[in-house]
Amino acid sequence: MNKYITEFVGTFFLVLTIGCTGIGAGAGVIAPLAIGAALMVMVFAGGHISGGHYNPAVTLGVLIRGKVKPVDVVPYWIAQFLAAAIAALLTVKFLRAGVPVTAIMPKTGPALLAEFLFTFALVYVVLNTATAEGTSGNSFYGLAIGMTVMTGAFAVGDISGGAFNPAVALGICVLGISSWGNIWIYLLADFAAAVVAAVIFQLINQPLQTTPIATDEPPYETPR
Repeated sequence: MNKYITEFVGTFFLVLTIGCTGIGAGAGVIAPLAIGAALMVMVFAGGHISGGHYNPAVTLGVLIRGKVKPVDVVPYWIAQFLAAAIAALLTVKFLRAGVPVTAIMPKTGPALLAEFLFTFALVYVVLNTATAEGTSGNSFYGLAIGMTVMTGAFAVGDISGGAFNPAVALGICVLGISSWGNIWIYLLADFAAAVVAAVIFQLINQPLQTTPIATDEPPYETPR
């Protein structure tokens, strides 16, 4: 149960941050920076308990990787989607009540590609920094994950809305930032990207790797 509570809390604050910075907070760099930071701190806070997924696509990728039990997948998804919906409702009903929202109008092709590419990047980074043998015990994984989302939000936020997360997709639909008719774009692109990222991770990482891949450089200690 601790894992599911952790996933709920982390996803809740991620979507709450998206709602509060995306509605009535003005344009500029605030939203991507705040969203990336929120994800980073929540990954650091809960990563040792649940893995700090806060994203159904990440959970799917980690499942394919073999680092989450199949029995935990559906409860993770329930916690993530429920947290997203509650955070979005609290935002529109209380924190940003009465603030007008204009839904984005993404073009289907570019939005699908944008969501696929940066969800792939996110899941790929998660798998390589938080689940790989060669980076085990590192202290940078939360920063890497948060900055991947921040980068994606800056790069393609104006194309797709920058969800990279099916739970966030639900949240932005509840918030009114995206129309319900577009939710399939996020679900299809994000879950597909997670599968591809996990398959590529498995191809380039040795299944039973127990030590970092050797290089020509002198060995060094990973910062902790």
